[in-house]
Amino acid sequence: MQIHPLIESSTALSEFCDLIKDSDFIAVDTEFMRENTFWPELCLIQVADSHHAAAIDPMASGIDLKPLLDLLVDNEAVLKVFHAGGQDVEIIYNLTGKTPHAIFDTQIGQMALGQAEQVGYSNLVEAWLGIQLDKGARFTDWSRRPLDKRQIDYAIGDVTHLAKIFPMMLQKLIKTGRGHWLDEEMEKLADPSHYSVDPDNAWHRIKAPSRKPEVLGRLKALAAWREREARTKNLPRGRIVKDETLADLAAHPPKNQDGLGGVRGLSATWKTNDIGGRLMDALAVAKPLAKEDMPDRAPRGPGLGKEGALVGDLLKLLLKIRARELNIAARLIARSDDLEALAAGRRDDIPLMQGWRFEVFGGAALDLVEGRMGFAVKNGKLVMSRIESAAADAA
Repeated sequence: MQIHPLIESSTALSEFCDLIKDSDFIAVDTEFMRENTFWPELCLIQVADSHHAAAIDPMASGIDLKPLLDLLVDNEAVLKVFHAGGQDVEIIYNLTGKTPHAIFDTQIGQMALGQAEQVGYSNLVEAWLGIQLDKGARFTDWSRRPLDKRQIDYAIGDVTHLAKIFPMMLQKLIKTGRGHWLDEEMEKLADPSHYSVDPDNAWHRIKAPSRKPEVLGRLKALAAWREREARTKNLPRGRIVKDETLADLAAHPPKNQDGLGGVRGLSATWKTNDIGGRLMDALAVAKPLAKEDMPDRAPRGPGLGKEGALVGDLLKLLLKIRARELNIAARLIARSDDLEALAAGRRDDIPLMQGWRFEVFGGAALDLVEGRMGFAVKNGKLVMSRIESAAADAA
């Protein structure tokens, strides 16, 4: 594989993109900083196909990233391969308003092969290539310039290794017949709605202090105000106001701006400063949440009392057994919320009751809940055992 020098000009980037634009796939990774900003600060982009690899410096003076971004979001003939790529995709979405497509995430692929629940990149490389990575540059400040050779080599390694692992993983998935299992997961990863936050919906991320419409209406208004403040100032949301403070303000709003000085989590300066005034303006226009916008009540356990909780525990045990038999990460099949919903009597809108999940687990889970499946010990192992229909009817 040819490792190209660090790309710092528009011309060099355009030439590199011409080399890889017809590849079957490209491995992509980014280095960024987001501790002190609302928007992730993109510091480096690494790209590789089977023959070429390069790191691109998006902070280089005058560089135009358009050829690369067009390749990522408009060229659907090239598969884009990431590892744990959610934040990488978010950055690309922020730059373009689009997400990479088609897309593949090797962390999810690894789950389908039963290696681990959420395998890290270092473990992935060691498992497939037998290489132990040097983690020395892992926590580097990628925004500082110039980057030294060790940093660049480390960063490019993230995609050169991935470009070798992906074809191997794909072949194994094809052999196991599980490739189609991942289609839905990859479409979720590429869904733009996951990366676009409407300020008016920001309140959903905050633990609601109550279910009173007037309290939730104030929370909605305050969360939207904070979202806009954070974006305008390019500061993390928590640097504006922390979640728990917003919840407290929604539940116990001050009568006037002077009252902000007594709110836990706010300094005394909020009594007189401009941002405190804007917060009060947001409270002033808040309206009770409309009935149709009220969130669903959070279920208390599975919804069937103690017996329902036991059914949920049995489903978790069944999931462990089935995951072991299939050699697949249990988390890819079903989540605890899905199991509790099934135990509570729900049948619709549960992922495990659809598609391949129903075939490999959901059907057996339904049989267990409805009395057609039980457990048995065979050769020292706990296995599923179908209950004879007569016995089940008698029960």
